[in-house]
This record gives sequence, C-alpha cells and structure tokens, in this order.
Amino acid sequence: MLLKGDEACNPIFAPIALPCGRTLRNRLVKVALYEHLAKLFGGPPNRYHLDLYSKWSAHDWGMIFTGNVQVSPHHLCLARDIVLPRQLSAENLRSFEALATAIHGERDDKPMAIMQLSHAGRQSPNILGGRLPFVAPLGPSSIRLGSSLTNHGFISDLLHRLLFQVPQAMSSADIDDVVEAFVRGAKLAAQTGFDGVELHAAHGYLLAQFMSPKANARTDEYSCSPSNALRLLSRIVFETRAVVPSDFILGLKINAADYADSSTPALDHVRTIASWGSIDFIEISGGDYEKPDFLSASASASLRQALFADFARDALRTVAPLPRAPLILLTGGLAAPAQLHSALSARHAHLLGLGRSAVLRPDLPQLLHDAPPYATAPFAPPPDLRIGGAWVLQRLPRIRLLGAGVAMAWYVVALRRLAAVGPAVVPPDYAVGGAGGILWMWVWFGPEVEVLGMTWLYALVLGVAAAVAGLWGVSGF
Repeated sequence: MLLKGDEACNPIFAPIALPCGRTLRNRLVKVALYEHLAKLFGGPPNRYHLDLYSKWSAHDWGMIFTGNVQVSPHHLCLARDIVLPRQLSAENLRSFEALATAIHGERDDKPMAIMQLSHAGRQSPNILGGRLPFVAPLGPSSIRLGSSLTNHGFISDLLHRLLFQVPQAMSSADIDDVVEAFVRGAKLAAQTGFDGVELHAAHGYLLAQFMSPKANARTDEYSCSPSNALRLLSRIVFETRAVVPSDFILGLKINAADYADSSTPALDHVRTIASWGSIDFIEISGGDYEKPDFLSASASASLRQALFADFARDALRTVAPLPRAPLILLTGGLAAPAQLHSALSARHAHLLGLGRSAVLRPDLPQLLHDAPPYATAPFAPPPDLRIGGAWVLQRLPRIRLLGAGVAMAWYVVALRRLAAVGPAVVPPDYAVGGAGGILWMWVWFGPEVEVLGMTWLYALVLGVAAAVAGLWGVSGF
C-alpha cells in the first residue's frame, strides 16, 4: 500500500509498504540476472560477486536481487552458479553474510537484499548442469525439453537433444528433498542478513514445470490440474513462513503465460497465490528455454513491455481486493523514464524491475532523479550484437535458443567488467559484440586462477577449451 503523503512525491521514489510490514524506500528494483561468476560447477559467493553488488548498492535502489542461487548442486544453469551449502555452518554462511553486506552497502537508507532461490529441473543442461555425463536431471515427468516444439527443424531438435536429457520423473521423496532445499535456502538468507527471498517459479525452471502441461504429465497429487498445480509451491511458501521472521520478505517470480496460450490460468494462479496471505510481491516476467524471446536483444522491448504490462495490470486488479495483497513487480522492456512513469500512473504495477538497464547504468536511480518523466530516450544504448559475426546465430530463427544466448553472453561479460575494482559507474565495452560475448563469457577462470594459482597462459588454454564447449552450451538467464 502507498504511504501517507506520497501524492506529492515523484511516484518512482515514493516509499511503499510490503504486506510483511517492511517499507521500500522507492519502486526501483534491480532484478535477478545470471552473473556466471562462481567457480566451475557451482560454489559460494566470491569477491567477484561482492565487487559487483557493491556497484549497485552505491546507488538509490529500493531492492536488489541476487542472480539464481541454486538449491541443488546437480541442477545448475550454466556451471558457474551460486549454490546453497548443504549444512548451515558458520563457515558456510560467511560468504553469504559478506554478499548481504555488499548488497546493503554503506548508505544509511540501505536497499533491501533479496536472494533469488531456484532449481533448474529439466532445463539443467548436460555436464554444465553439475552432473556426470548421462546422468539425467530431475523433473515432474520424463518429458524432454524441446519435445513440445513444432516446425522447429532438424538442427534445433538435435541441439535440444545434445543439451538436455530426458529428465527422471521425481518421486515423492525427491519432491520432499526439493521442498527442504528451498526452505533451507530461506533459512540461510534470514540467518545471513538478507531481507528476503524470491522463489523462481518462472522461465521454465522446476517450480514452473510443475505448473505446466508441457513438462508435467503426472496424475498424482502433484499433477498440473487446477487443484494440484500449485501444491509444490504452496508447500514451500507455508513451510518457509514457519521458519523465518514475520517481517521476512517472501516473493515469487511467475510468467505472464508460461503454460498456455491464454493468460487466464496464470491469472487464476496469481489469485490463488495472493489468497494465501503469505506472499509480499509477485514479479511478472515471461518466457522459457523453448520460447526464449524474452532473452533476445533483437526482440522488441516495447512488445515485451506491453505483454508483461498488460498481464501485470490484470494481476494488480486481481489481487487488489484481497486482504494482505502482494505488490506487483513488473519486469521486462522498461528502458526509458516515460515507461517507468507510465507503468505507475496507469497502475500496471507497484514496483519497477530493471535488469539489463541496471547493467548499462548501475547509477540508474540517480539518472532518474534528474530525468524528465516524459523522456522516451533509453537509459543507455543497447549492444550491437552483429559485431564479430554473431548475427549469423541470430538469423537462425529455428534455433532461437542460440540467438537468445548471444545477448545473454554479452551481458555476462558486461557484468564482469562492472565487477572489476574501480568506479561505481563502469561503462560496458560495446566493442565486444555478440561473438566476443560468447567467447569471453567462457574464456574466464577467475576463481580457479585465484584458488589454484594457475598461470594466465594455462587459464587461457583451459578457457579456449571451455569456449568450444560453451558454443553449444549457450542458454539464458
């Protein structure tokens, strides 16, 4: 809800209260982005994460989310994910405490630090996902990623078969383990100084898979029927609420249309989730690895913004009459001051999520303080991914996963540049281009060099080998 006196404020910088009782100082949220900064096959936060998040904490963000923190070491996205420790010992918690401190920064009015918890499920690729070759990932059912695609061509089908195995259908014990892992992640976040967590139930990851007939053909109590589709998510939410402080922020990320051509089932899910009275915010996003247009820089930002904004507006109207209604966080395609002001004035959302714009301009809150609200120019120019020949991948419409991965790789490299020790505002290197993004995303062994003392030449040789593997291992945030 809005706080008294907000009418006289710039709406972007008006404070707003969450249902749990915490108050955000403004509506600007640096949403989750995949950092690709941990050690190979996953590990705890390291100095690269601390350097990166300290850049955002120096500015006036209301909330700052981490990237995916995987609750399973065997279901990573792209090998360099942050992974939860199995035991919540003092030693294991130390690096997460440091990350929470880096996100909070040194300002008196600190941003809220939110840890995003995720499980990739069937979207965890071979080898890079943290499993030995031929070891299948877990999923709701034994339905391989890509099997629902039609008219996508032989090469696209081959790519999906090489990258993703047929998942192993989860047993009741497997489901119990996943619930325990998410709850353990929330306990870790609360113990290490984070203000809350976001459950990743979008982008085709495990929690979204249980809601989708594309991935879930179960006939038991965890089927995707209307009465069962949210059962796994509800267990995690209620068991988490039972072990964290009452003012701990609990949010989730859901797709505008993750499991049907119509958004109606998704709105039904939003209404049900809001009725639980346990969720503080719902982030609206979209897409999955089978339809990764939300990742691609070539996709129209205005179209993505319109798609998500329309759904967010409907979601806001759906939850508004309910007691303890969650706030709606709109993410996707917000790239200019006019879009932010329009989203708030039209009541499309309570909160404004920015990801790639936050990479291009980590000082975005300061920029918005001075920018006229009607300005339509983007905060920063997007990268030209045609540099270096990567346009070839983007012109393969039947292999959209590759084309989307080009943009993702460029931003990963930009994040590393931002993480470098130096000024709080580090301009991205636009000369890298799409092909350079793919190459330099994989030719990087920072944590290994520090831990193992490898020479730069040895690291380069290993990096080239990783780059070759990475050309077929490109996925998305």
